Amino acid sequence: MPGQLVEAESDREIVAAWLMEYRTSPQTFRQYRKEAERLLLWLEDKGKRLEHLDRRALDAFEAFLADPRPTAEWIGPPSPRSSEAWRPFRKGLSAASRRQALVILQTLFGWLIEAGWLSQNPFRLMRDKRRRLDNTSNTIERYLERPLWRWCWQQLNTPPPADATIRVRYECERQRFVFAFAYLLAPRISEMSHARMNDFRMREGQWWWQVTGKGGKQASIPVPDAMMAALGQWRDMLGLSATPSPEEETPVIRTLDGQRGVGDNQLYRMIKTTFEGLAQTRERESDSTSHEAQRLRQATPHWLRHTAITHQAQQGVELRYLSRTARHSRLETTARYLHAEAQEWHGQINRHALDLPDDASDDAL
Repeated sequence: MPGQLVEAESDREIVAAWLMEYRTSPQTFRQYRKEAERLLLWLEDKGKRLEHLDRRALDAFEAFLADPRPTAEWIGPPSPRSSEAWRPFRKGLSAASRRQALVILQTLFGWLIEAGWLSQNPFRLMRDKRRRLDNTSNTIERYLERPLWRWCWQQLNTPPPADATIRVRYECERQRFVFAFAYLLAPRISEMSHARMNDFRMREGQWWWQVTGKGGKQASIPVPDAMMAALGQWRDMLGLSATPSPEEETPVIRTLDGQRGVGDNQLYRMIKTTFEGLAQTRERESDSTSHEAQRLRQATPHWLRHTAITHQAQQGVELRYLSRTARHSRLETTARYLHAEAQEWHGQINRHALDLPDDASDDAL
């Protein structure tokens, strides 16, 4: 193609080239691959190519994301990608998930135009583009409020039965440590799975966590005493000394053999399974907690990051430090975790009531 800046001979090849731009960020790579693949499969099913995605087709694709049909061809349980049972959807996408998909695909189309593969971008024709493609909100809502988090942490610290097997004890300790790690340092799930023992380093008597985050950005995060205590307890389970040495290039979170590290997907499933177990326990405690059980079922590993940052903000950590802990490039992103102003606003408005005078009666009405 004249003017083409990236070598490719098919839509799949050019999309693969785009995905390679994200090869150093595995979590982003998988998410982007999933959305691009869904679009390519849909277009191929219609006998079309990327260049055929016009404004009307974009609306049709968005509707398809909400309700992929025929169901048997598009929706199925989790399966290996190489399996005949693999399907691109587990279920139709929610409004938020559809919006995220469109945001990713808009990025793809912008790159394809720059690469000379396409000459036009149908996303630019969306009249309500700002509303539909703005995947942010004024505040963060996907987090656990402090009372619910305290209850969860209490449950995670419940000792296993006295007759529990070594495996059960190991899994309980690992589960506790994973949630402590997520809550105290606010990592992304890929940062947790890739963490090595010697990423925890002491400088001038203080512990710091060296992490390579989103976009390959490196950062040094203060490690609170509570985290070092949790790490020490976990290392004791692994048969290690209380604190790591600079030579320990071994995984922090490990599989049942106590040696190999866990992958992003395995860690994601571990945390989701724990949330499901907590939800079931909450339901058994009281019917009145069904809303909290529902919140726990909705929770994902990233909720723990949101919870950590939100609770730090509520405890008065300054915005500039909060932003550095979260590793946000813009203070506006971190500010979405500040809920104090909203609570104060609600409290003041709540003074505006419908109180009747003391001598009011039905006749007065």
